Amino acid sequence: MMACGVLPGMGQPQPQGTLKNWPLTIQAGFHVLAMPLQQLDGAFANPGLSLGTELKIGRKGTFVQSVQAGFYRNLYAGDGAFVWTQTGWQPHVGPVYLGLKAGLGWQYSFHPNKTLAFEGGEWRGSNSAGKGMLCIPLGATLGLNYTKAIAPFIGYQFIVLTNYNPSVPLVPTQQLQAGLRIQLNGL
Repeated sequence: MMACGVLPGMGQPQPQGTLKNWPLTIQAGFHVLAMPLQQLDGAFANPGLSLGTELKIGRKGTFVQSVQAGFYRNLYAGDGAFVWTQTGWQPHVGPVYLGLKAGLGWQYSFHPNKTLAFEGGEWRGSNSAGKGMLCIPLGATLGLNYTKAIAPFIGYQFIVLTNYNPSVPLVPTQQLQAGLRIQLNGL
């Protein structure tokens, strides 16, 4: 997720590895149903919010395992809720870090309008509110470990949804993200 500017008065950049495990991550996300890096301007009309945490793996903490749950609004493609876990590589250069992640999760997408089903030779209203689907999120993050307590970041997630329907088994979606990684015991 994207954070705006520098947080004045928050202290000096922290050395690599001073953030501990299990920070709270709060993210504003912007969702769009489109091919990778296409129609990103349309994402800002579809806001969402997610919460998560992560665990550093290894002595240097370069690898992470994260979990994230959230929701988004999308007038045209339908609202959705998701939960996923990702494993990633997150190297640091001073206070700056870059993360590359891949994972697996579940997403429930609500229909944007009333659905119809073809039964007995005619179209009839369906009671289906939406559909749960396996999702495969692939992401990149750029962040700044600005203080011991707060690390702003921006991110991009490309998400493949499976089992969308028989005609279109895989559907690409994406999220632009801006957020904060907050170490609660560091406040």
